[in-house]
Amino acid sequence: MTRIATLSIGYGFLLLGFLGLFLPFLQGFLFIFVGLIVLSRQAPWANRALRYVHRRWPRFGGLIAKAEGVAERTIDRTVQGMRRLLGKA
Repeated sequence: MTRIATLSIGYGFLLLGFLGLFLPFLQGFLFIFVGLIVLSRQAPWANRALRYVHRRWPRFGGLIAKAEGVAERTIDRTVQGMRRLLGKA
């Protein structure tokens, strides 16, 4: 269940990101990076894409690492909350 939720959220952000590349009111690159960060835990291709960005633009490396930490903590808290809600603690 956690894998399905993570993949759904990650691909949802990617979809918003790609829409944001063409729509002026969405920040496309921001949503794409958030989607990649969420997906990097489950999809090897997303992890490779983040590593490529880190190698290509080293200035963003620290920002990506910080965002990955925030995303991991948020996902872990969300999973714990879902387990408590479902009574599987």
